[in-house]
Amino acid sequence: GPGRTPLEWAARLRIAAVAARGLAYIHHSGRRGSGTPKLAHGNIKRTNILLDRFGVARLADCGLAQLTPAAAAARSAGYRAPEAPPPPRPWASHKGDVYALGVVLLELLTGRYPGSELPNGGVVVELPRWVQSVVREEWTSEVFDLELMKDKGIEEEMVAMLQLALSCAAAA
Repeated sequence: GPGRTPLEWAARLRIAAVAARGLAYIHHSGRRGSGTPKLAHGNIKRTNILLDRFGVARLADCGLAQLTPAAAAARSAGYRAPEAPPPPRPWASHKGDVYALGVVLLELLTGRYPGSELPNGGVVVELPRWVQSVVREEWTSEVFDLELMKDKGIEEEMVAMLQLALSCAAAA
């Protein structure tokens, strides 16, 4: 839409890689005596992946979701794993973080986000479910952001990221 800065495929890949590495670091940086990871981010979403002036992504807001008011939790509902209790209850888990990362990857691929409007006037509430329905109908190319269609030779990479994103956002 208006005011939106299009991102080329290489930039989207870098953002996805940094977000995944940041999440892996959070999950595995602190270990309890049993070797079990103890940290979960709890609020992975596109607005918590910040870009510096050089376009380098940074994962922000780690652990703060547990301290936020109910209204903030409700705004993040499109990134909450299906097994998460409904807002306003704070909730964080490794599995939930992976689900939310899958939603972010789908956003990078589709150019859509939970709550965005579709050309037919509908609204994408659950991005993973919408993508799965489009892919199930074998309209896979319809799911990708039109900005990406300008780049040639990236179809296999886009499909591979799509498969990864859907695996991350699969309901258990």
